[in-house]
Amino acid sequence: MHYHPPILLWALYGLYMTSIPSLLLVGCGKMGGALLERWKQSAIAAQFDIIDPTHAQKNESNVHWHTSLDAIPATCSPSVVVLAVKPQQLAQLLPAYKIRFAKNPPLYISVAAGKTLSFYAAQLGEHAHVVRAMPNTPALVAQGMSVLCAASTLPASSRKIATDLLKSVGKCEWIDDEAKMDAVTAISGCGPAYVFLFIDSLVKAGVAMGLAEPLAKTLALQTISGSIELAAQSTRSLEQLRIDVASPGGATQAALDVLMKNGGLISLIRDAAEAAENRSQELSSDE
Repeated sequence: MHYHPPILLWALYGLYMTSIPSLLLVGCGKMGGALLERWKQSAIAAQFDIIDPTHAQKNESNVHWHTSLDAIPATCSPSVVVLAVKPQQLAQLLPAYKIRFAKNPPLYISVAAGKTLSFYAAQLGEHAHVVRAMPNTPALVAQGMSVLCAASTLPASSRKIATDLLKSVGKCEWIDDEAKMDAVTAISGCGPAYVFLFIDSLVKAGVAMGLAEPLAKTLALQTISGSIELAAQSTRSLEQLRIDVASPGGATQAALDVLMKNGGLISLIRDAAEAAENRSQELSSDE
């Protein structure tokens, strides 16, 4: 799998992307930081302003850091505002943005889990252009998965801007049913954490059986990477690919008997995803 597209490819892709004069990123934690790094590399915006009181970063020619909305120069009028703060902070923060950008309303893109379009309409005004997006941290290596939704009244131009922004960090899909965003959060939004846990568990199992940790990590990472690529390219079902590896009575089948006993890993992952979905729904009910 190619995790780092060559600079030339990014340049060519940039020819087809919407040019954004100015982007304001509110919050630069793990997710916001991952998005920012790829957006800077793809030069999707001419200027970036970032609000994050916890980061003491040096300004660059087209990247300016601020501690708060009040610290931004009055002349700053972003085309896009990306909200990457904790969901619980939004109700307190958004009214100030509605007032500040009332004359030239930007496109708002929120990556906060659980907060609905109706919530943003109440906070920013019913005519505000808002896109809900659920990306994930592999965006840092341009292998993210993002799902977007918006009101049917969102202009095509705003839809293209949102699509270009998220496609620049990986794959992007739109859904019409906002209620499915909680399930999206549980699968792809939270999903990298499940995968990292599985990789870590595989590495620790190798170490417990006597393998050196660097070797165990290499074996786990390449096996998972290769399996993903095989699954992506193959026309066979995931179930059949699993069966292809497991000879009857063999070592693989012995392991699968443990992993699949009484529902095993399948039930555990389903329960975990449902817990994430329920928490995402609880965040929206806090509105």
